[in-house]
Amino acid sequence: MSIMNTDLLHEPGTHREWNESFYFNFYDTSNDVCGFMRVGLKPNKGVKDIFCYLMLPDGSFIGKKETVEKHDDALEAEGLAFKMVSPERCWRMTYEGMVRTFSSTGPVEVPLTFSLRFKALSDIFDYRRSVGKKGEEMSRDVASEHLEQFGRITGRVTTETGDYDIDALGERDHSWGVREWTSPQQWIWLNAHFSPDCSINLTKLTVDDGDVDAGFVFKDGALTPIVSASEHTTYDDEGEPRSFELDLTDEDGRHHVLAGVVERSVHLPFASQDGRELSVMYETLSRYEYEGMAGYGIAEYLIRRR
Repeated sequence: MSIMNTDLLHEPGTHREWNESFYFNFYDTSNDVCGFMRVGLKPNKGVKDIFCYLMLPDGSFIGKKETVEKHDDALEAEGLAFKMVSPERCWRMTYEGMVRTFSSTGPVEVPLTFSLRFKALSDIFDYRRSVGKKGEEMSRDVASEHLEQFGRITGRVTTETGDYDIDALGERDHSWGVREWTSPQQWIWLNAHFSPDCSINLTKLTVDDGDVDAGFVFKDGALTPIVSASEHTTYDDEGEPRSFELDLTDEDGRHHVLAGVVERSVHLPFASQDGRELSVMYETLSRYEYEGMAGYGIAEYLIRRR
């Protein structure tokens, strides 16, 4: 695997909503535990945005979403920390503190501790390999610089209800640029992991000027860019995604048909600065089918609601 020298922080732009963020997710099929977490730096606002959630085997989820004052450039806040171990190869993710558990009786504070390690299974993929100048311009308000990496996550998670030794497939995301959560009409961002040798990543961004498609198919050690994607999503009566089908075309003209069914979902609201606009992120654990294989991963839908 090659090194692209991407694991660094960039010089901020001048826009108030300029952001640089790191994100990790995983799903351990043996323990039935799914996790996703993010640290975002907004230097021009003087804040850090974090979220960290786990979906547990009993169907519940625990986690937190916070905005705190930024006093440094460390990728840590509110007990959540990301540490680079080896550039573009290995990262450590830790958490120690309280989170909320969400149930029919309402949120309750509970303890959570984890120490996890991400080890790369693929090279870094730059979304610029999928989109041209027009696509870059259309995505200028949603972190136009975007890197993805497929990997394995191992470690230990300790919750109030049990301990879990994690061995999972997952994804790492590093993006920077202006991040206006309510700017796009919608985005679909998904990772479908089938084995250490097979994974699919896709973003389908819908803005007022049209769609931007990007992503990759990872097979047998090679990353092949996706250049276009058509999708059909079935929503429930509340407007939440329940299942979807995608026809992906790679740069060599090959088609890849991917189907997914949502198994669990966490809802994260994002409001504009003035509170007039609202987008809701549906971070879902989904089950996928592709070329006769079954896999799992995150399917993230960000939908503008007003």
